[in-house]
Amino acid sequence: MASGGAFEGGGKGGPMVALSGLTTRGRSFLAAGVAAAICAYVLGQSDLLRVGLLLAVLPLVCAFALYRTRYQVTGSRRLSPARVPAGSEARVQLRMDNVSRLPTGLLMLQDRVPYVLGPRPRFILDRVEAGGRREVSYRVRSDLRGRYPLGPLQLRLSDPFGMCELTRSFAAYDTLTVTPRVQPLPAVRLSGEAKGYGDGRNRSLALAGEDDVIPRGYRYGDDLRRVHWRSTARYGELMVRREEQPQRARCTVLLDTRSVAFPGAGPDSAFEWAVSGTASVLFHMIERGFSVRLLTDAGNSVPGEGADGFTGAGQESAEAAGLMMDTLAVVDHSDGPGLTPAYDAIRGGGEGLLIAFFGDLDEEQAAVAAKMRQRSGGAVAFMLDREGWTRGAPPGGGPAGGSALGSALSSAGGGSAGGSALGSARCEESLRMLREAGWAALPVGPGASLPDLWRETDHHRAAGGGLKGPGASGWS
Repeated sequence: MASGGAFEGGGKGGPMVALSGLTTRGRSFLAAGVAAAICAYVLGQSDLLRVGLLLAVLPLVCAFALYRTRYQVTGSRRLSPARVPAGSEARVQLRMDNVSRLPTGLLMLQDRVPYVLGPRPRFILDRVEAGGRREVSYRVRSDLRGRYPLGPLQLRLSDPFGMCELTRSFAAYDTLTVTPRVQPLPAVRLSGEAKGYGDGRNRSLALAGEDDVIPRGYRYGDDLRRVHWRSTARYGELMVRREEQPQRARCTVLLDTRSVAFPGAGPDSAFEWAVSGTASVLFHMIERGFSVRLLTDAGNSVPGEGADGFTGAGQESAEAAGLMMDTLAVVDHSDGPGLTPAYDAIRGGGEGLLIAFFGDLDEEQAAVAAKMRQRSGGAVAFMLDREGWTRGAPPGGGPAGGSALGSALSSAGGGSAGGSALGSARCEESLRMLREAGWAALPVGPGASLPDLWRETDHHRAAGGGLKGPGASGWS
């Protein structure tokens, strides 16, 4: 991404613009010169008058020369890449071109950046010859997701004596998008596609016969064996059969953003964990060939409300993934009291697999979340253990991550009762309600590892933990 603009040193404003740029040194010289000239006149000292005139004229000459230089400088900024995950660096390259026939003086270059990206970069460029260019670069990094403006670029001109400085700004600026961290997830076998997706892999729709073929115009590189001769004779140009369109399994990823459901703030807060987990699952499911939709508790879906709201294939899927990452980069807490809008968005059915990241759920909201399971082929829930995050220690005193969750998952499938020590009574009650409704519900404590939790879903499935819905079949 690049942006640029032009700066003209001798712009409008008249001599007052140059005089307003006098530095403290220049103003001191001017004041001393005037005072010396007045004293010389009163005392009749001609030598003192010459000194006073020299002191007064020097800053005026410097300001006039700087104002009358009238050289032109163009500046551009290149940001690479424009979208980075949190904790990664982006490189910003600045380029200055002198497009006039006169060399420049000393140039001081400064770019405005938000404080979370690091200190404000400053560069000093010595004389730039006529038609010359200078390139400088710096790096920015943020541990906080968001969208950050870069610019405008400021250029400060100075004379060799330091008597006068003029500052101008370029109008263009760029935007750096810092997306949530994405963790690679292991390949596990879950269940829960909507009915009709078979083994979960892409299935080709069978053609009913020659009359149902929809041809298109021939494109360079098409296999000649796909030429549809009947349509070619009808339209008078070479026509080929369309590629068989795969029917893709669907997955809805639900992110709970209610402010009342998440304690604390900052890069290590529970909400940031949920946002990062949502981004990781979205990427994982798209890579596995699923048609994915991002849904929030407010009922808003990304990439949009068009059609069914799910991603397409190929380039369309990549663009939708970028749009989802941009949305997650700026997603914030909502003021919504409950999950009813999300339930209304899901209740139409045909959602396929449902993966949800819930905050703290009371009994009422747990009941709403439990009903979502009835509308999907399968459901996995990662639910915040509020008490553990408030204490700032792993629930139950065990190590952080999915390894501490095995007993809870076993108890859900009829095994040991160790899961009762993994969260508060309220958390356990909400987990129980979700599991009874068929969810694979896992508690999330501080420092939990999403890849480990993701593996636990496979263990839960193997133990008969309720991922599989009516008419659904497994996928791997």
